[in-house]
Amino acid sequence: MEALFVTLQKILPKRFLSDCVGALTRIQAGALTHTVIRAFMRFYPVELREAEHTVVTDYPSFNAFFTRALGPGARPQPEGADEIACSADGVVSALGRIEQDSLLQAKGVDYATVDLFAGDSALADYFAEGSYQTIYLAPHNYHRVHMPLSGKACALRYIPGALFSVNAVTTRRLPGLFCQNERVAVVFQHQRGYFALIMVGAMNVGSIQLTLPGEGGFRNRLQASQQPLQTYPLDGPVLNRGDEFGRFNMGSTVIFLASRDLLRLDENLDHGSHVQVGMRIGKLIDGAT
Repeated sequence: MEALFVTLQKILPKRFLSDCVGALTRIQAGALTHTVIRAFMRFYPVELREAEHTVVTDYPSFNAFFTRALGPGARPQPEGADEIACSADGVVSALGRIEQDSLLQAKGVDYATVDLFAGDSALADYFAEGSYQTIYLAPHNYHRVHMPLSGKACALRYIPGALFSVNAVTTRRLPGLFCQNERVAVVFQHQRGYFALIMVGAMNVGSIQLTLPGEGGFRNRLQASQQPLQTYPLDGPVLNRGDEFGRFNMGSTVIFLASRDLLRLDENLDHGSHVQVGMRIGKLIDGAT
């Protein structure tokens, strides 16, 4: 059944279906929209009490509900200035050291950093022998992504691609899944190294939107000024730990990369760990302030 599920994904018009879902989620249909949201909340364990708007009727569309903001104080950041904060709500699907340019996708399945950056070896080299964490965002999760530590955006690479599901079945069954799907990667410069946030698109993802200052609300649909497989240099302001980085209009996966000797991930994190924005996931190595 798992093999059949993946085979069907290869056949289905994934982009067309995803575009249709994205359009439907933006319809403002009043009472009908609110009925759909309530039905979704009965099926999934959405915690609306922590959101900025806690009443269903405050959301004009399903997408507004799906990309809801958090209320003040809902995700406090770690107390220590040298602590690393989790960038997204979800489940850790993989984490650890980047061994010989290789990251774990699932048990027995790995992929190369250079493939994740679609052949840009200069970006991939920043993270040789570094660390990584992959978070899967389920439909009920909070779908905004935040900065794990402070840094200045220095490069953006947008890679068009497929829109396979990123659930556990497809992750196990489809080698190189994250290197096949559409994604946008932003590399940040820290005082002692580099880190990157990579937002991976998936089936039914209407769009990936970045909220980087000066990027004009970048979305993962090619515009006339954008060329695929091109790395764009950035000279953005320094973003602080906890600042919003981007959001998924529908859900997917976030990959966090860190260069060698920048940070150490906490040992209590493991495959299957449930994490939230602001939760401590590691600590800067001594001197990497």
